[in-house]
Formats: sequence, structure tokens, C-alpha cells
Amino acid sequence: MMNNTLFIALAGLCVLSCGRTSGLDDMIDAAAELSAEQCLVLGGSLDDVTMPKTYVDGKIVTSNLKWWCSGFFPGTCWYSYMLTGRQDVRELACERTALLLDVDSFYTHHDIGFQVMCSSGLAYRNTGEEKYLDAVRRAAELLASRYNPVTGVICSWDFPEYSYPVIIDNMMNLELLTFAARQFGMPQWKDIAVSHADRTIENHFREDDSTCHLVDYDSETGKVLRKMTVQGYSDDSAWSRGQSWALYGYTMMYRETGLERYLAQAEKVAEYLLPLLAERPVPAWDFDAPEDMVSQDDASAGAVMASAFVELSTLTADEELSHRCLAQAEATLKALCGSEYLAAKGEIGGFILKHSTGFYMKGSEVDVPLTYADYYFLEALYRYRHL
Repeated sequence: MMNNTLFIALAGLCVLSCGRTSGLDDMIDAAAELSAEQCLVLGGSLDDVTMPKTYVDGKIVTSNLKWWCSGFFPGTCWYSYMLTGRQDVRELACERTALLLDVDSFYTHHDIGFQVMCSSGLAYRNTGEEKYLDAVRRAAELLASRYNPVTGVICSWDFPEYSYPVIIDNMMNLELLTFAARQFGMPQWKDIAVSHADRTIENHFREDDSTCHLVDYDSETGKVLRKMTVQGYSDDSAWSRGQSWALYGYTMMYRETGLERYLAQAEKVAEYLLPLLAERPVPAWDFDAPEDMVSQDDASAGAVMASAFVELSTLTADEELSHRCLAQAEATLKALCGSEYLAAKGEIGGFILKHSTGFYMKGSEVDVPLTYADYYFLEALYRYRHL
């Protein structure tokens, strides 16, 4: 028998393929071709020890290979290749991914999932080469080592100002564990991912189904010590990229595990977000920021949401919600493919999307391109194209 998750997904695809927005496919084709040219421009500005971070005051800002975003540019190149078939972009993807195969040399925190699954994970999907699996396995071992059975969650950071901090972003890194658990016959890694996702539902979410950014636990008792924000406006506000991590993370966890509680959580987050995006498909950096701050967009949050909405539209059994999710993904992608957000060829140093926000309250990376915005934008385009 066909399992229930697969049946729902296939049924959703049959319905959704008949209702695609006119004109968006052409916009996706144009954005895909642009992405290839931009990847080559940006790749030509890098050496073997740097990855792109952003573009400020007419200059590319790079990071070392340890930076949490280091896997996104290789992944952007892979998605650009998957969208265009351009062999020159594939070669660049291979070159950039090769820099991240020595996992131990750059491992510092939970974002090893972003770094490896967006590079080696996509490389393995495209090539089937075992060398990429070696990096995935080692990364999963390192991420699993951050789990504490007392708290039931994976520690995000090792910063001394916290006891045992867990950020909503960490949901994104669980796919490393679920994938590696299947690939290498390590069910305990999946168990860790499930425990983390369950505890996050229990402690991160508010009554309105928005999420806080950070929960700090007592590592010896598992008790919640405090709930707060780092990158949002306030401890009680809805930082938009945090909401996007939640939507994407629980949609992914349902796909990976088939556990209905994760689909239910993804649906709750979607129901929270859809009204907020109705008139502003690319969200403000924080949904609760005051009027003088809320004008600033975060294209990266919009890109993550669009990718998640496309996938959720194929997984939910609620047909009405499915159509609303797909319609929202289309609205956001149309906006991002427009001239307000999409770079012109050769513009902004080779990045693809404009108007993202990294850390508004700190004045860091405000109204700039960001490498993860480009990655999730292309992923959303790829997912939509293959409905």
C-alpha cells in the first residue's frame, strides 16, 4: 500500500499542478538564468578560504569557512545548476562544495546542518558520489553530540551568557539527522531530531502560534530558565525569519518522519502567517516592530516562507489550506522575481536578491543581499517548477 504521507503529497500535486499562476513560470525561467550568471560573477570574486556573506557599500563582504552561512553559496550554485543545467555553474558548485568536505576543520556549533546539507547534501543528490556522504556522516555525529537527554534538545550555541540556549533556527538543522539516520542506519539520530522537535513545540510557541527566538534551559534539570529574542525586536515580538524557520522546520519534519503532530504544527504556523502576508508578501523583518522600523523588509524570510509554503501545499490534507499556501508562495515569488527585489545582471556583486535583513536591532546587515536569501529563493523556484 502507498503510505499516507506519499498519497497526500501526490494528491496535492495533482490538484496544484492545475492551478498555477499565469506568468510565474516565465519569471522563474528568467530568474534561473540570472542566477547562473550571478553565481559565476560572485564565484570569481572568491578565494579558497572564503565564502560570500553580503554586499555593502559597493563591496562584497566575505566570511571564512567556519561562518554559519558558508554552505549556502555552494548550495545556491547547485540549485542554479538544477534550474538551468549549466555545466559551468555545476563546476563552480563542485569547487565550492569541496572546500567544506573537511567537516572537523570548520565545525563550531549547531549550524553544521546548514553548512553541510546545503553543500554536500545537495552535491550527493546530484552526483551520488560517496565522498559527499562522508561529510554528511561526520556532520551528523557532531550535531548529535550537542544533544542532552536531560533537556531533550540540541544546544545551539556555546556562548557563556546562556546556560543551554536553543534557537528556533535549530529546527532547520534536524534534516541532517533524519537524512543521516536513514542513510547510515542510525535510528538514534532520528530519535534526537524527534525529541528536539517535540520539546520545541512545547516551549518555543506562544498561544497565537508565533514563536520566540531563544529558549534557555537549565542543562542539569531541563527546566526552562527564560524565553527571549536575540535578532527580533523584543522578547514578545514575532521576528519574521524565526517564523519562517518554524514553518519550514515542521513542514520538513513531517516529510522526514510522517508524524502527524509536525504537520499540525506546520499548519498552525501557516495559519498564523497567511493573514500577515496577505498585503505584504515579502514580510517586514519583525511583524511586531514599531511603525518607524517596520518599513524594512526581509527578503530572506520571504524566500524561506515561499519554499516552505510550496512544500506544505503538497503535504497538507486540508485542500483549502493547500490552495492558500500555494497562492501565498506564488505571490511571494512573483514579488521576489520583480525588479524591486531581483538584481540585474552583474548588480550587487553577484548576489541575487536585494533587501534582506540580518540583525536590525544591532544595525548589522540591514537592507542588503544575504547568501541564505539567495539559497532559499532558488530552492523555492525549484520546488515550484517541479510541482
